[in-house]
Amino acid sequence: MGAERPDTVWLADLSDIPTDEGFLDLAALKDLAPRAILGWAMAEHLKVGLCSDALVMALQRCHPGRGLIHHRGVPSASGPYRAVREPHGIQPSMSRRGNGLETAPMESFLASLKTERVHEARVRTRAEARAAVFASIEVFDNRQRLHSALGYRTPVEARASMAAITLRKAA
Repeated sequence: MGAERPDTVWLADLSDIPTDEGFLDLAALKDLAPRAILGWAMAEHLKVGLCSDALVMALQRCHPGRGLIHHRGVPSASGPYRAVREPHGIQPSMSRRGNGLETAPMESFLASLKTERVHEARVRTRAEARAAVFASIEVFDNRQRLHSALGYRTPVEARASMAAITLRKAA
């Protein structure tokens, strides 16, 4: 499974972040081609709207055309999630349930987030966890982390480059 252009395949998954106050749930969406985290949301309790909130953020940042493939790792069949997904023509993955290969890059991101940002120091509060997740995604992962699969560029650089190539081809 691969993607050569932005906004053709998005991955989604959930994770929990342990703190001394209890868990903080995280829902996130990743664009497979540039490896960028496009949308994410956090809550103290896993609620149906958490995944929808992450999808709304991604849609506000990016405006994919109809036919975007969305590999689940989240409850994408829930009513609130479908209500956001369907009007945008986003196609859910139709493979079998629990196929970890589809969301492996997302699971790798979540594992790195926990290893590098959460588990390296004790996280006392949910507020500390929120700050750590924000810094990891918005400051480091999207804008500073170099990916060998992207020619040692950041996801933001790769996304811009890929979008420019797509525009040139369309012209």
